[in-house]
Amino acid sequence: MITVHYLENSRAHRILWLLEELGLEYDIKTYKRAPDMRAPASLKSIHPLGKSPVVEDNGRVIAESGAIIEYLIDTYGHDTLRPAAGTPARLQYTYWLHYAEGSAMPLLLLKLLFGQLPRQIPFFLRPVASLISTGVQTKLVDPQLADHLAFWNDTLSVGGWFAGEAFSAADIAMSFPVEAGMTRIKVTSDITAVRRYMDAIRARPGYQKALTRGGAYLYADS
Repeated sequence: MITVHYLENSRAHRILWLLEELGLEYDIKTYKRAPDMRAPASLKSIHPLGKSPVVEDNGRVIAESGAIIEYLIDTYGHDTLRPAAGTPARLQYTYWLHYAEGSAMPLLLLKLLFGQLPRQIPFFLRPVASLISTGVQTKLVDPQLADHLAFWNDTLSVGGWFAGEAFSAADIAMSFPVEAGMTRIKVTSDITAVRRYMDAIRARPGYQKALTRGGAYLYADS
């Protein structure tokens, strides 16, 4: 039986969703966030970095969302949820599967951290911290996020999905950056295709079943 070590309100939602799309049975071990939103120390007994998601299957411990997605599709997917090898769509699939964590999430994390910075330091230093936070976001983070959002919209405008005209695990991988992005990126251009994509993924039964199994997910209504 597959076990998912699931941190509430996290990227682990995508793994539950993938398992539902694959029609696989699985158990969930849920972890609550601490008041500071960090994962509990108990996750380190599963993986040294104490992060989620982590999957256990047949004596294997697999961490990192992209690696877990590849493992589950290689092991149980039977060539579903990804385009055929050697096709342009497969190349796009591979790109977006890795882009989700490699390019999108670092910027979104910077946006989150600098947005919280003024509240994390002593009161008398907050005016200076606010200036630094605003400057970094305005000059560095926000312009890049605007470029990424436009890139998402342009890609989705072509086929409706990130790897062409068919839903794939790349869309599952990209769901968290897109949903988180909608709470952190200032929208200054038309993003009709992104909004259609969000409606489409949330309408999928597997997405909804993952919400039922995993519980609260902060970005489900973003």
